[in-house]
Amino acid sequence: MAARVLITGGSGLLALNWALAIRSKRAVTLGLHERQVSLSGVQTRHIDLESVDSLAKSFDEGEVGMVVHTAGFTNVDQCEAKPDLARHINVELAANVAKVCAKLNLPLVHISTDHLFPGTEAMVTEDTPIAPVNVYGQTKAEAELQVLEAYPRALVMRTNFYGWGPAYRRSFSDMVVQALRAGKELSLFKDVFYTPILIEAAANTAHDLVESKAAGIFHVVGDERISKYEFGLKIAKEFALDAALIKPGYLFDQPSLIRRPNDMSLSNQKVCKLLGRKLGGISEQIARLHQQEQNGLAREVRQL
Repeated sequence: MAARVLITGGSGLLALNWALAIRSKRAVTLGLHERQVSLSGVQTRHIDLESVDSLAKSFDEGEVGMVVHTAGFTNVDQCEAKPDLARHINVELAANVAKVCAKLNLPLVHISTDHLFPGTEAMVTEDTPIAPVNVYGQTKAEAELQVLEAYPRALVMRTNFYGWGPAYRRSFSDMVVQALRAGKELSLFKDVFYTPILIEAAANTAHDLVESKAAGIFHVVGDERISKYEFGLKIAKEFALDAALIKPGYLFDQPSLIRRPNDMSLSNQKVCKLLGRKLGGISEQIARLHQQEQNGLAREVRQL
């Protein structure tokens, strides 16, 4: 079995689905802070991201061979309200992890975001200059710089993901499925575009990149640009739910929301060229999401 993978932010949506995606092939440890979780075939370990020395000791004692840093403060509105906390969690703690991985020579996948651009261009590349429009994006942009400064061999993964979430952390796809199954109408933005990827596909891609010795910034996203509204319709079709319950909404009609980019779509061509394959289309990955529910994976996450 490959070297043990430690995933920070271990109780989060991304970490849980990542662990489920790789546990049959790799030894996995979820690094936990406050919330305790338990998954079959996956170890857990309390880790202190505040201390470089404590982290180094924890990684050493846990026989860690690779780190995936998913821990972060991701609520856009909360980041705007608490910028100092957002910077501490998203920048300073990420830098701590990078420093320890550099010291111990451990492969590091640092999770970034697609919220780094003003949203005026579609399918931007890794070379497009960043210009975040809110505190969340600003802290994630600074985190990228600090992580790569501390550890140039780190893999910075910009992404926008979905999967099956626990009750305390639902994903966008969870919200759509649950609302439609309950017969509730929901409004989804027709003017917000992105390139979502199923977490399973994102995790497998990240490990392929690490094995290829890739370093620097990569857009690990799906192959297709889609609006939130159209994504919801595809969910409804796959799960045989009533698409008529989904109504088109518009970001410009929500002036009370903290500013967000209208177009967050990223081009994954750099990754595809390096790996020699596509990362996956939306319909096929939503079908896989459905399959995950049918084979029991969704239930395993929901009961946490």
